[in-house]
Amino acid sequence: MTSSARARARQDPADRGRRVWDKAAPGYDKQIVFFEKAWFSGGREWLAERAQGRVLEVAIGTGRNLPHYPPGATITGIELSPAMLAIARQRAADLRHDADLREGDAEHLPWSEASFDTVVCALALCTIPDPAAAIAEMKRVLVPGGRLLLLDHVASTWPPVYAAQWLFERFTIRAAGEYFTRRQLALVQAAGFQVVEARRLKAGTVERIHAVKPAS
Repeated sequence: MTSSARARARQDPADRGRRVWDKAAPGYDKQIVFFEKAWFSGGREWLAERAQGRVLEVAIGTGRNLPHYPPGATITGIELSPAMLAIARQRAADLRHDADLREGDAEHLPWSEASFDTVVCALALCTIPDPAAAIAEMKRVLVPGGRLLLLDHVASTWPPVYAAQWLFERFTIRAAGEYFTRRQLALVQAAGFQVVEARRLKAGTVERIHAVKPAS
């Protein structure tokens, strides 16, 4: 690879994200467990309770949602980081879960239109470079009437907390491409979804969204 090609690779958001999450993968489960208890408590269960049929999880990470899905669901997952995906595959094997887990990019999903009944994305739109493009892809692969289920940290409703998020973001965007002042609800509405549920928790820093793709 030439020096110019290496420079382009370093600047590519997907390549950068892959390198960041490959590096984070070995310690990710230990690091996230505290935040799941203190910040995102009940979020994974909330997602899984609403998932049904053919389920696609976008940015499945290390597969931490896998233990919570209902027995009748057929699970497919896509993940940018090979290292994270390897952990997810091992978790699926340990659970005796026949999940189809693939490497890929949330902004370019490798499935045809109307392939899934439910799309889930947990704690990932905060790092996907173009969340609007990812949401458009999620809509494309959903059947009419299909469910979109999102969980993420978002911009707080409290100005002092928002200010702290903005300051923290100055580091996290550079280090890992992670945003704390995004909010996905407007993107979901702009994509044409019908919002069934939208709830904010923890001083407005956590949002759960249940939306439906219109039938026509």
